[in-house]
Amino acid sequence: MWLPLLAALGLILLYRWYKYSLILDNLTDKYVFITGCDSGFGNLLAKKLDKRGMKVLAACLTETGAENLKKEASSRLQTTILNVTNSESVSSAVKWVNYIVSDQGLWGLVNNAGIGTPTAPNEWLTKDDFKKILDVNLLGLIDVTLNMLPLIRRARGRVVNVSSVAGRVAIFGGGYCPSKYGVESFSDSLR
Repeated sequence: MWLPLLAALGLILLYRWYKYSLILDNLTDKYVFITGCDSGFGNLLAKKLDKRGMKVLAACLTETGAENLKKEASSRLQTTILNVTNSESVSSAVKWVNYIVSDQGLWGLVNNAGIGTPTAPNEWLTKDDFKKILDVNLLGLIDVTLNMLPLIRRARGRVVNVSSVAGRVAIFGGGYCPSKYGVESFSDSLR
């Protein structure tokens, strides 16, 4: 009779130990680079991580987005301009991040930049419509990730690719679903 109770108590204690082992220490010493911080999820994540004390390197597409984000955050948060579809812009951002993090490396990369339009039945769209979405959502993400991997390895960091259920189930036409399927596949290849 006591054996099941002791086993249950042991499992509860094991679960609690495991749960508390997942809590991260020294967040203030870690750098995170986030793309697509002008608005939406990237903007919210940058502000949230900044409030938790992390050193946030936020990439915005526009100067206005970067300035607005800086106004709403602490001095720990730094911004840069990044167009993920432009390899020179990506290279410049990587040099900027490398200069800031130096030997410490990059603890996290959040590939958040993305677009969802144009979306319509496929026969209404052109190849350029598909290319526009694929360039931002997939090829830009791959370019940023491949260039940041040495910095991520230096800190034994992680890559977070923002995707969608549309990466597993095609729910409408256009380039969005194929781009997110590519993100899912690329993420799998990184594991």
